[in-house]
Amino acid sequence: MELLYKDDYFIAVNKPSGFHVHPHENVQHRVSRDKICLYHARRMMKQHVYPVHRLDAATSGVLLFALSSQAASQICKLFTERATHKTYQAVVRGYVKDEGQIDLPLELDSTGDLVDAKTTYKRLGTIEFPVAVGKKFPTARYSWVEVVPHTGRYHQIRRHFNRISHPLLGDAVHGDSHHNRFFRNDVGIEGLCLRALRLEFTHPWSGERVTIEAPTCEKWNKIQNLFTPSVLGASPLKSL
Repeated sequence: MELLYKDDYFIAVNKPSGFHVHPHENVQHRVSRDKICLYHARRMMKQHVYPVHRLDAATSGVLLFALSSQAASQICKLFTERATHKTYQAVVRGYVKDEGQIDLPLELDSTGDLVDAKTTYKRLGTIEFPVAVGKKFPTARYSWVEVVPHTGRYHQIRRHFNRISHPLLGDAVHGDSHHNRFFRNDVGIEGLCLRALRLEFTHPWSGERVTIEAPTCEKWNKIQNLFTPSVLGASPLKSL
């Protein structure tokens, strides 16, 4: 787990996919301590740290921890007041518009009540494979998108894109199992195609603008190359 930023108040790490932020709230759902970012961050800093926001276990990217309870209170306030700007990248099924807004209410995971939820996106690239995945279309189309969630609802990005019939690749809960399998077995890209690329906010103590960005990795290099026109002459399909 790579350290991306550190000052006297908080740290930012690059969370790997498959790691939980903290122990599961349900004691019956046990997760190995080796797969919990909170414990890795404590060992890294040799002190107690405080989680201030969440990323899904399958999502990689920028994750903050506060270094004191007082700092945690201030940073949590930024998220509560929507004073942070979060940028994600994802791969979705089908061709989305060049840019768009998803303004669909979502159910709270705690009570089921509908609450407002807003997500905006812009398309970074598209690709089409001459393969029928499922029975509906003769080819398989995908979009690489940059996504900004303006609210922080549970699985917001994943649920919103599923609601507009463009589910994320590798999403076992809200996605398309046929396309997930195709991307994993034939394209060679495993897991959820979602990462927290960038986090921006005004520092509560210094007043300076802070921008923290996740570095690239093998998986996202492969995704970027997949959607780069210059490399599309050679088929990225493992079976072709």
